[in-house]
Amino acid sequence: MSKTMTDPDAVERTRPKRSIGRIIGISLFSLLAGLIVIAVAAAAVGVWTVQRSFPEVAGEVAVDGLGDAVTVQRDSLGIPSITAKTTDDLFFAQGYVHAQDRFWEMDFRRHVTSGRVSELFGESQLATDKFLRTLGWREVAEQEVENLDEATLSYYEAYAAGVNAYLADHRGADASLEYAVLGLQNADYEIEDWTPADSVAWLKAMAWDLRTNIEDETERALLAPDYTADELAELYPAYPFDRNPVIVPKISAIPGAEAEPASLTTDVADVATASIEWEQVDGVIEAVSALVGDAGEGIGSNSWVVSGDLTDTGMPLLANDPHLGASLPSVWHQIGLRCENVTATCPFDVAGFGFSGVPGVIIGHNDRIAWGFTNLTTDVTDLYLEKIDGDQYWRDGALVPLETRTETLKVAGGDDVELEIRSTVHGPIVSGLTDDFTSIADDPYTGSVGTSAPPVDELDGEYAVALQWTALTPGTTAEAIFALNLAQDFTGFRAAAARFDVPAQNLIYADVDGNIGYQTPGKLPVRGAGDGSLPQPGWDSTYDWSGFIPFDDLPVVYNPPEGYIVTANNAIVDTTYPYALTSDWDYGWRAARIVDLLDRKIAVGPLTATDLRDIQADNEFWMGKRLVAATADLDVDGPERDALDLLAQWDAKNDADSAAAAYANVLWSELVQDLFVRGREDPAPNGDQGRLFLLVDTLLDDPSSQWWTNEELGVD
Repeated sequence: MSKTMTDPDAVERTRPKRSIGRIIGISLFSLLAGLIVIAVAAAAVGVWTVQRSFPEVAGEVAVDGLGDAVTVQRDSLGIPSITAKTTDDLFFAQGYVHAQDRFWEMDFRRHVTSGRVSELFGESQLATDKFLRTLGWREVAEQEVENLDEATLSYYEAYAAGVNAYLADHRGADASLEYAVLGLQNADYEIEDWTPADSVAWLKAMAWDLRTNIEDETERALLAPDYTADELAELYPAYPFDRNPVIVPKISAIPGAEAEPASLTTDVADVATASIEWEQVDGVIEAVSALVGDAGEGIGSNSWVVSGDLTDTGMPLLANDPHLGASLPSVWHQIGLRCENVTATCPFDVAGFGFSGVPGVIIGHNDRIAWGFTNLTTDVTDLYLEKIDGDQYWRDGALVPLETRTETLKVAGGDDVELEIRSTVHGPIVSGLTDDFTSIADDPYTGSVGTSAPPVDELDGEYAVALQWTALTPGTTAEAIFALNLAQDFTGFRAAAARFDVPAQNLIYADVDGNIGYQTPGKLPVRGAGDGSLPQPGWDSTYDWSGFIPFDDLPVVYNPPEGYIVTANNAIVDTTYPYALTSDWDYGWRAARIVDLLDRKIAVGPLTATDLRDIQADNEFWMGKRLVAATADLDVDGPERDALDLLAQWDAKNDADSAAAAYANVLWSELVQDLFVRGREDPAPNGDQGRLFLLVDTLLDDPSSQWWTNEELGVD
C-alpha cells in the first residue's frame, strides 16, 4: 500500500493569494446576501401581518352562536349579501361581516362616542375626551338601549353576538392591522367585547355631524359684541324665497294621515305594512368633527325622486347623494340582508348602505319601497348663557343647584384624570372646554339676529354657556332604522319616520306602485321667546323650549302635481308655516339647479337613470355666472384683460382641466377675503358658501355698501 504524503507548507506556498479587492467584494456580497435574507423575512412578516386580518371570502367558517347555516355572498367589489333563516342569524352574520371588514373602525368609533380616545392614544386626546364625556353620548345611548322594544333589542343583541364571535378568534392584529401599529405605542391595549350600546352610540356621532347651525350661532355670538344688529342681519341674510325653491310648496293631505310611530313589539308583519391619520385642527369642536367625519365646507347632500309619469320605465326614480365627509374607509358600508323565506317572523329583504357597527340598512330599498336622506338643517341646538354662583345657577330670580357628576378618564401611558361635569336644566356646561364657548362666556351677548337683549349683570356670579340639543335626551332612532327596512307603503314609511328623531333628516320615498313622497321627521323644538339664532338667557324660563312640533304638523308631500320632489338642504317650507324651524337653511342654490335641470330634461322626453346620474355629476358654479356678468364691463388692459376675456368665454362649469374655472374660483376666493377678512379689525365669517353667494350677489347690486370700503387695501 502506498501513501501520498503532503507537505502543508508546500500547499500554502502554492495556493494563489486573494487580492484586497476580492476580499472586500466577498465581504460585501455576504453582507448584501444577509440583508436580502433579512429583508425577505421582514417582508414575509409584514405581508403576514397585513393579510392575517383579511376576511375570509370563500369556503365555510364554523362559528359558535349561529342557529343554522348562513350564506354570505360577496360580489367582485367585496360587497356582501347575507341570507339567513332567522332574524337572529341574519343580524348575527351582519355583525360578523362588519367585524371582518371594519373592526378597527368600529372600535375607534366607540372610543370616540364614549369619550375614551385617550385610552388609545394618550394625553394628546384629553381635551376631546373631556368635551365628549361632558356631552354624554354614551350615557344617552345606554338609556336608549334600555328603552328598546323586545324585537329591536334582539336585533342589536344578535348583531353584538356576531361581532364578538369574530373577536373570539381574532384579537390584536388578527382583528385589524391597525392593532399592530397601536401596539407600538400602547402595548397594553386589549379589545373589549361589543355591546348594543356601542352600536346605538354611533347614531349620536352622526347626529353631531349633522347638527347644522351650532357653528352659525357660535359665530354670531362671537361677532355680536363688535357688530350692530343691522350688520349681523346683513351678514346672515334670510333665505331667498323669491328665487330659490322650498321642498314642500304645499303640504299634502294624506288619507289616514295620523301616522302613529311604528312599534316592533306586537306583530312585525303589521309594522311592515304600517389606518390612523392625524390632522391639525383649530380646536376641540373641529377635533370632534374630524373624528366623527364632518361634512366639510362646500359640501351638501342632495336627493330627489321623480314620478313614473315622467320616466322611461313608467316607474319612479330616486336619487340620493348624502355628502358625509370623505374618509378612508368610507363612513358607509354597503350590504344586502335577506331572510331565506320572508315571513312575519323573519321579514327582512333589504339592501343599501349603513354604518359599520350598526345593524340594519340606513339608506336603501326593500322589495316594495326605496328611501333616501338629506340633512334637514333645522335648528336642533341652542346655546344658553347661564349665571353661575358657586354650585348654583339663577332661574327666574332664584338660585337652584347645578347637576354635577364626576367621571374618570383613563389615559394610555399616563395617570387617570378626574373630570367634573356640570349641567343646568338646558344641558351640560360647555364653556371652559372649547375656546369659542369660553369666549362667549367671557364676552356674553344674547338675543336674535336683528335684535339684541343684553345680559343682566345684576345677578351675582359668573357667566357660563350650556348646550341644549335634541340628541342629548333618549330617542327612538335605533328602532326607526328597522321600521324603515320593513315598511311596505307610505303609511309604514311615515310610521317609521315618526320614530326617526335625531339626526333630523329629509326623507324621500318611492314605491313599486308608482307613488312618491316626502316626510319631515325629527324632534324639532318649539322655542319660547327666542329664535335660537343667538345664545338665550338661561336665567329666564320664557326662553326655554316648550316641547316639540307634533309629528302630524310636520311637512309631508305625497304624489305632488309637479311630479318630482327635490331636497338639497334648502328651506323646507315658506314663511307661512306656523312653526319656526331655523334661520340657517342652506340658501338653495343647489336645489334650484337640480330643479332647473329636471325641468329641462322633462321638457325633451322621459327621464332615465342616466339623466339622474348626469344631474348628480353636474358641476356648474352659480357664483361663476355672477362673476362673469359683474366683470363684463370692466375697463382694464394687459394680463387683466386677457384673464377677463378668458372668463367671458367660460361656460361656468368647474371642469378639472378648465383654466377659466381655476381663474374664476381664485377670483371668488380673493374677492371674499378682500371684502370680509383682509384689513378688517373684526373679520367677518367666510365659511358658508351659500350664504356668501347671496351676500355678495346683493353687494354687487349695491356699490355704495360699506363692505366695498377697505382702507387697509386702499379701496373705497
